[in-house]
Amino acid sequence: MDSYRIILSGGGTGGHIYPAIAIANECKRRFPKAQILFVGAKDRMEMEKVPQAGYEIKGLWISGLQRKLTFRNLLFPLKVISSLIRARNIVKGFKPHVAIGTGGFASGPVLRVASGMGIPCVLQEQNSYAGITNKLLAGKVDRICVAYSGMEKFFPKEKIILTGNPVRSSLVNLPEDSGASYQYFDLKPDKKTLLILGGSLGSRRINELIEGQISFFQELGLQLVWQCGSIYFEQYKHLASDTIRVYGYLNEMEHAYRIADMIISRSGAGSVSELCMVGKPVLFIPSPNVAEDHQTKNAMALVEEKAAVMLAEKDLDAEFRTVFGQLMDSGSSREELSRNIKKLARPQATEDIVDEIVELLNRRYG
Repeated sequence: MDSYRIILSGGGTGGHIYPAIAIANECKRRFPKAQILFVGAKDRMEMEKVPQAGYEIKGLWISGLQRKLTFRNLLFPLKVISSLIRARNIVKGFKPHVAIGTGGFASGPVLRVASGMGIPCVLQEQNSYAGITNKLLAGKVDRICVAYSGMEKFFPKEKIILTGNPVRSSLVNLPEDSGASYQYFDLKPDKKTLLILGGSLGSRRINELIEGQISFFQELGLQLVWQCGSIYFEQYKHLASDTIRVYGYLNEMEHAYRIADMIISRSGAGSVSELCMVGKPVLFIPSPNVAEDHQTKNAMALVEEKAAVMLAEKDLDAEFRTVFGQLMDSGSSREELSRNIKKLARPQATEDIVDEIVELLNRRYG
C-alpha cells in the first residue's frame, strides 16, 4: 500500500514548520501516491510557508498562553475547545493513516484527537528541553523522535528514538560554486562575509547589536548578509550599502551559508541543526525569552563540544567586541569550530524519522 493519508501539524516558527515540510517531502518521495494534509494555527507563518512548499493546510484558531494577564489569555479556553472541535472534524474527514506533530500550538489538538481515535502518532521534538505541547502529548503517542540525548527526563524512555532534526534538503549539499553565491548577493569573493540570523521572526536585540557595531565590522573588513526579520525590515533597510545586504527573510539560505566565513545566530533547535550541517564557525546569542531558556541549553550542548561560541544577551555590551574580534583574528579557532560543529550533524535525520513512520504504518496496515 502506498496511497497513505498523512496528516502533519506544527508551526508558529520556522523551527516547527521546516521539519514538518522536510518530513512531508520524504514521505512523498517514498509514497508518491500519498495524500498529505497540514494543520496549522491561523495567522501564523505556516499558513504561508506550507502552501509555498506545495501542500494543503487547514488552520485552527489557537495560540499559546501569554506570560501576563491579557485578553488573549481570557480567550484561551475558548480557543482550545474550538480547536479540538475543528481538529476532530478535520481528522474525521481526512481519515489519516498516521499523524505527525513537530511542536507548536496546533499540533496539540490534532494529535490529541488522532491518538484518541486510535490513529498511530509520531512526535518530533527539536529542542534539548521539551516543549509543553509535546510533554502533554507524550503519553498518548507511539513514537517520539528527538535530537538530543537525555530526553527520558521528559518522555517515556521506551518511546524515544534519537534521530536528530530534519533540515531542508538544499542544505545537505551546499552549492560547490561559491562564485554563483557571491553573485546572488552581489558581494566580493575577496572579502570575509558575516551572516547574521535572528531566527524566522527576527531578533530585536541582535538587530540592535549589529546596528551599533557596523563601524567595528567595517574596521575588520567584513561584508554583511543580515537577515533582520520581516517585522524589523522597514526599521533597518536604510543601513544597506555596498558591503551590507539587509533582508527581512532569506529564502535562498544555501547561498548565504555557502559564502559565510562567520555566522551570528539565535540557537533555536532548527537553526542549530542547520548550522551543524553547514559546518561554519558560529557565535550563538540565545534568546532569553523562550520557555525554560531552551535556546541557552541548545547552544551549551555545542559549546561543551568546542563546536560553537556563545554570548548571553546581558553580556553583549561588555564582551561582544572582544569575543568576536578574537574569533576573526584567529583562523585556527574558526577552523576548530567548523570541524567540531560538522561532527554533530545528522544528515540522515529526516530519513530516520520517516523510517519510524513507515514501521508504524507497516505494523498497523501491513
